[in-house]
Amino acid sequence: MVFKFLHAADLHLDSPLLGLAAKSADYAARVDRASRDAFEKLIGLAIDERCAFVVLAGDIFDGDLRNFETGLFFMSQMRRLEAAGIRAFLLFGNHDAENRFASKLKLASNVHVFSSKRAETIAIDELRVSVHGRSFPQRDVTDNIARDYPAAVSGHFNIGVLHTACQGSESYHAPYAPCTVEQLANHGYDYWALGHVHARAVLSTNPHIVYPGNLQGRSVRETGPKGATLVTVTDGGVADLTHHDLDVIRWALSTVDATALQTHADLLARIRETIYEACSGAGDRGLAIRLQLTGETQLHHRLMIDPQSLRDDVAALLATLSHDIWLEKLVVATAPPKRQEALDPTVSGRLASEIIRLSPEEVGAIIEVKLAEVRAKMPAGARAQEFLDGFRDDIPDRARALALALVGDAEDGHASH
Repeated sequence: MVFKFLHAADLHLDSPLLGLAAKSADYAARVDRASRDAFEKLIGLAIDERCAFVVLAGDIFDGDLRNFETGLFFMSQMRRLEAAGIRAFLLFGNHDAENRFASKLKLASNVHVFSSKRAETIAIDELRVSVHGRSFPQRDVTDNIARDYPAAVSGHFNIGVLHTACQGSESYHAPYAPCTVEQLANHGYDYWALGHVHARAVLSTNPHIVYPGNLQGRSVRETGPKGATLVTVTDGGVADLTHHDLDVIRWALSTVDATALQTHADLLARIRETIYEACSGAGDRGLAIRLQLTGETQLHHRLMIDPQSLRDDVAALLATLSHDIWLEKLVVATAPPKRQEALDPTVSGRLASEIIRLSPEEVGAIIEVKLAEVRAKMPAGARAQEFLDGFRDDIPDRARALALALVGDAEDGHASH
């Protein structure tokens, strides 16, 4: 007997894509629809592949629904599966558990939502399959609930659906429903359909223990392809495991090495190359990119003094591309070239050395004195303090960069005479 099923998790329907939605009204609507569009592609894939059923391993929704239309949309997609004769098995994860609408949805007859009271088993006798699962009763599930999953059904292909931070895979995710790979492997199931961790991972192949990752990346922490896992079962065993990319907007974190670059034009050319490479990896999807500039470069001081000019130039560059791409953030993490003091006995060279010798604490102390003077002349109120606080992290580096740039300009001017 041969059949297929689709394993997905962490849909987070209508979750905002952090760092994008507020950038431009022109594409805000598209960004808002990203999770829905990815889910529609998932349902289309299940229908096209003639899957016997779909497994959704939690976090269907993103916390409290912003409006009930999210639930109506999900219900409509479940009806698409019903019309195609495809069943759906889902459980509620930590985000769903805090959702006030999730448990009230009137889902089609082809959908089974696992109980939050205890783990249960649903058998599909014609396929000789048993699906086991349990929904979260509340957001913070800290017990190892997998221990209480039912024993495997003899003669069936057993699937465990579990929303969990499996040990070693937690990353930045909360440690909910903790368990270990060894524990799951010894439970007797043939396939563990996991959710909660947003990075795709195959933790074991005997038996298969799989995180499909989330369906649509939501921030620059979730870069690269996102989608679902298509599983083919032949004669009671996993014959094939294929990941399908279903995201409609992809995130990229790209490093631009500015080492030894001499001019602003050189830097823009290097940035252009980096962006082209990222676009080629995204295919026809929209691309949200964060660029991080690194390396030792003569351009460092100017970049620190006026980073906005480079941002404007990069934005202008993106506007010339045919690809749908947005700059999520530009991070300047360059450094000045190391100076050889013994080889630079000039006045400007000695001045630059003294500036470099100033520790961040010394510069910060000087800045604090000046900020106190400014604060005394400003009107009372939290806004004034908030305004000044915003300068503290940025000013020391920019002040140092400005001083070094002025020394460099003075040296250049003297040389020209």
